[in-house]
Amino acid sequence: MSDAAKNLEVKNMLYVLNTLIVPIDFSKHPSVNVRFRKISVEEARQLLEQSAQSFVSAVGHEASAKLLSQLLSVQVPFNRVSVYLNPGDKAIHFFLKSRLQEGKVLSEEELKALDYWLVLSEVV
Repeated sequence: MSDAAKNLEVKNMLYVLNTLIVPIDFSKHPSVNVRFRKISVEEARQLLEQSAQSFVSAVGHEASAKLLSQLLSVQVPFNRVSVYLNPGDKAIHFFLKSRLQEGKVLSEEELKALDYWLVLSEVV
């Protein structure tokens, strides 16, 4: 695990990910339960605003980070880093049902036309 990832090991963190995968360090937590539910853009915005600590972006695709920043009205940095969720952590997962062309800049109308899910996971 990188030093940056070790520094991210704080209880009750909120992550933003561009995958539905929930990264768990099974050497520390051999068994966990994860709850998933689909959420709206508005609920995702509220979670980011209400987070007692700043969120951690683990969005490793630049175009997805830009898209999320526009959708969520908050800066979601492009950040190609490995993270592990611990019990008590939550993540907002962005699942785009089609791939963006690299370097494609989308208009507001094109953004509204994209088919995606926002999913909240919680490690319990």
